[in-house]
Amino acid sequence: MKQKVVLAYSGGLDTSFCCIYLTQDLGMEVHSVIVNTGGFSDEELKGVEERAYKMGVTSHHVVDETENFYNTCVKYLTFGNVLKNNTYPLSVSAERVSQATAIANYAKEIGAEFVAHGSTGAGNDQVRFDMIFNILIPDVKILTPIRDLKLSREEEITYLKEHGVDMNFEKAKYSINKGIWGTSVGGKETLTSNLGLPEDAWPTPVTESAARNLTLEFKQGELFAIDGTGYDHPTKAIQALQAITQPYGIGRDIHVGDTIIGIKGRVGFEAAAPIVIIKSHHTLEKHVLTKWQLSWKDQLASFYGNWLHEGQFHDPIMRDIEAFLNSTQAKVSGKVFVELNPYRFQVTGIESDHDLMSNKFGSYGEMNNAWTGEDVKGFSKIFGNQVMIYHKVNSAE
Repeated sequence: MKQKVVLAYSGGLDTSFCCIYLTQDLGMEVHSVIVNTGGFSDEELKGVEERAYKMGVTSHHVVDETENFYNTCVKYLTFGNVLKNNTYPLSVSAERVSQATAIANYAKEIGAEFVAHGSTGAGNDQVRFDMIFNILIPDVKILTPIRDLKLSREEEITYLKEHGVDMNFEKAKYSINKGIWGTSVGGKETLTSNLGLPEDAWPTPVTESAARNLTLEFKQGELFAIDGTGYDHPTKAIQALQAITQPYGIGRDIHVGDTIIGIKGRVGFEAAAPIVIIKSHHTLEKHVLTKWQLSWKDQLASFYGNWLHEGQFHDPIMRDIEAFLNSTQAKVSGKVFVELNPYRFQVTGIESDHDLMSNKFGSYGEMNNAWTGEDVKGFSKIFGNQVMIYHKVNSAE
């Protein structure tokens, strides 16, 4: 009997090579899987399936992880206002963790002896996929033909042509990876330290020029309505907001960060909805959470984002931090008002029943209703008492 292998498949050059190599050179029974995290249309998924069967797979399976990706990952990136290096909403790295997990679960489900992916030896994805497979399916052997054979793109193309594969071998000028939490853009400019991406590199052209005001409604930290229109799941709200904001050119940026393998990496991205959601959510939190809730959230969310970026989603500490983040969202409900303009947006204000700026207790810089001037005199003496003692004790120096 042929040995059974589950292949993480996208239909691109690398995974097409893996398909032919595993079926024809190694004589394996290949079961291809594509994991959709909100970046594929039905038509695109159908095209990928057709290519997979042409490559000789025994079966092809689509795992729709969009809602699960949100429930287990994106939700906590929102609760934590996670922007890696204060810039990047972890569009691709979070997605890869969800995809690797879904593939591992499928390999377990069909009793595969092997699992394969098309990562090269040069990036983060090889670590994320290998590590998650080792954690969840440690008895299943991992095959990585592109990495192990150290193949160049030209060698892959030659191999596929020799095996009668008919596909578009012209490399796109830019590498695009789309998901519900943003789209990454890689090209020759991102391999430099000084060049920005040209206008035609961005997947979504800027077509909106008139200012627009939006009202976003959050319930316990999750976006559930836009301009009064409610959605049955936050993923639907994210997609609706993306359709509104992306044509403004909002959320475009280039992220520079440290890769898992120790080198610096640079990638462009457009993530209009994630950036608007995170900034709006954070503004609402600044009104309804206390000083120390905000402080500890910043620290734990930074760790959470970095650890997730490095593929460590299954570390139990992540569940502990998620429990904390869930707890902090109990009062994060209300409306956030946003003004959109080409290439920029502004959060103009909020309304919430839990707003701690309530004028019942005073107005900052003007008046207060909760204490007297005499109270402040005594408080100031006590609050600075130890520092006063320090300076008196050490005044001779």
